[in-house]
Amino acid sequence: MFFLICFVFIIWMLFLDGNSWLIHKELSNDIKKLKNEKVYYKNEIEKDKKTIKKLSNDVGLEKYGREKYNMKKENEEIYIIEYEDSTLKNK
Repeated sequence: MFFLICFVFIIWMLFLDGNSWLIHKELSNDIKKLKNEKVYYKNEIEKDKKTIKKLSNDVGLEKYGREKYNMKKENEEIYIIEYEDSTLKNK
């Protein structure tokens, strides 16, 4: 009788109770995921801060516009040279 009661109690505590082992395991997994997201977003914030610092002056802003958006000054011509192997990577 004692073993039966202990068995029922253990099953109750592991699976059926509001503070069961399954709930704790699920919450622990959620905490791990959130910690990983926190690290990821901190790294992204650092990257963005570096980018903002580069774009804060006119030279960095002009360089970014020229490289990223192929912008140009008035009375200026830009030639974009693409090699055959560089066009294959984009496809």
